[in-house]
Amino acid sequence: MEEEQEYQGLDDLIAWQKARDLMNFVHWKVAPVLPPEEKWDLTSQIRRSSKSVMTNIAEGHGRYYYQETIRFCYLARGSLMETYSHLVTARDLGYISDALLTEGNAIILHARRTLNGFINYLAKSKRGGNLPGGRLREVPLDYEIVPLPDDQ
Repeated sequence: MEEEQEYQGLDDLIAWQKARDLMNFVHWKVAPVLPPEEKWDLTSQIRRSSKSVMTNIAEGHGRYYYQETIRFCYLARGSLMETYSHLVTARDLGYISDALLTEGNAIILHARRTLNGFINYLAKSKRGGNLPGGRLREVPLDYEIVPLPDDQ
């Protein structure tokens, strides 16, 4: 009989905590220094992408099925890199300092390492693997595609 694991709440997930650190960094340190003309462009984009890291981890966590959780973690990782790209853009346009970019990059690197570790943990533990469809395997089909004859 498998040992039952204690439920780990969202607040306990270090990957989510690190994503939250990034969101707070963006909202409290980066967004306020961006110029007003960027309010509906860069400011909006970087705020949304930083929130997306957290929300995708949360949504995946709520699925209770490792493949779904991993899929949402991949989305979170994409949003993490999107946030980094926005930080680089802000620095390139002279809106933030090199020091602020370096600080943000350190937060992103830590969040990415933690998120990758969480993805690896999920893949190995297969949390929720006994749910319907959890043991299904994709089998490559061996067939040939034959073109249909032309209608004349």
